[in-house]
Amino acid sequence: MTTIKLNKKPDDTQAKASKAPVRRSNAIQRDRSVAPPKVSAPAKAEQPIEEQQPAIQPPLKTGQRNHRFDGKLHEDAGADATQNERPAYSAKSTEVREQQPRQARPQGVDTRTTPRPDKNEPQYRQAPRRGGKVRDGYDSINTPQYGSAAKAAYKSTAISTDLPRLSKVMAERGLCSRREADEWIMNSWVMVDGVIIDTLGTRINPDAEIIISSYAHEVQAESVTIILHKPVGYVSGQAEDGYEPAIVLVHPDNEWVDDPNLNQHHAKEFQRRFLNGLAPAGRLDIDSTGMLVLTQDGRIARHLIGENSTVEKEYLVRVEGELSDADMQRLNFGLSLDGEKLKPAKVSWQNEDQLRFVLREGKKRQIRRMCEMVGLHVVGLKRVRIGSVNLGKLPVGQWRYLRNDERF
Repeated sequence: MTTIKLNKKPDDTQAKASKAPVRRSNAIQRDRSVAPPKVSAPAKAEQPIEEQQPAIQPPLKTGQRNHRFDGKLHEDAGADATQNERPAYSAKSTEVREQQPRQARPQGVDTRTTPRPDKNEPQYRQAPRRGGKVRDGYDSINTPQYGSAAKAAYKSTAISTDLPRLSKVMAERGLCSRREADEWIMNSWVMVDGVIIDTLGTRINPDAEIIISSYAHEVQAESVTIILHKPVGYVSGQAEDGYEPAIVLVHPDNEWVDDPNLNQHHAKEFQRRFLNGLAPAGRLDIDSTGMLVLTQDGRIARHLIGENSTVEKEYLVRVEGELSDADMQRLNFGLSLDGEKLKPAKVSWQNEDQLRFVLREGKKRQIRRMCEMVGLHVVGLKRVRIGSVNLGKLPVGQWRYLRNDERF
């Protein structure tokens, strides 16, 4: 007898019977054969027409982030703004705009922002567009921008030459040199009567109030002044005729380390930036030696070699020849060079063959030419003092910093 075993498939209904079916509380929603009732809003009481207020429509979002097409901010769009006043960026609105006729431009009125009076001139021959600032009296609307009209307007612009330049006024007041003034103006460090000036060549009232930025004062305070004992065979300024300039001697190896007042006043380490803008304030001839001042401070340079400078410069001059009392008086006052009478000088005998000159001016080879006019030949010339700063024991070819307690 054969026995067949049948595996009975479990009933799904019995497996799910353990979980309670979800039943809805509303019997109407369960009956799908009946359509659900329509929910209607409660009727509102009628209000008079004058009391009804128009519904406020939310502002239409456009592609612009900050401003509307008419120049107004999106925040300013109030309830009175209509749909026609707002831009609609859609295909339908584009078709509507294309159907509307364009308004004709009024005759004789040029609504372009950059008018070109001469339309016959090609673009590459147009005059460059002129710009300006309102504070300078520039009118960008009524001033021609291109073409022959712009050229004529540029030529007719009168530049007042009666007022002095800003850089000259700053130099005359002792604020800085004219070169420094130009740098400060370009850096916008100068304010005149409450207005920042950043244009070179600006002319101002001589009595105007000038305020300098603290940045300029910091740069000026970091400038250095160097005293160099120039040897024979070096020129004061730029190299010429195969002679090297004296500034090549300014490097750490030639610094006077035996200066007794170095650590007390000026214990600073030499930096290459000290050579930037370092220029001689005064000059010595190639065959002369002595004190040469090189400075980055324009005030010192103007004080020593300016047009109205009265700083004394003392020289020891070794001469050959005989000098009478009358010629000695002529050396003190009475000689002329290049058709100009020299300022009074102080000339006296230092020893048997050496004269002491004290001058308040510095013409080219002045002392040598003065001695030639009275029959003397100069053998050696050394400058030992400028103002109240002495050369002292500074060795030939070496240099030192101007100390904080020294003034020319």
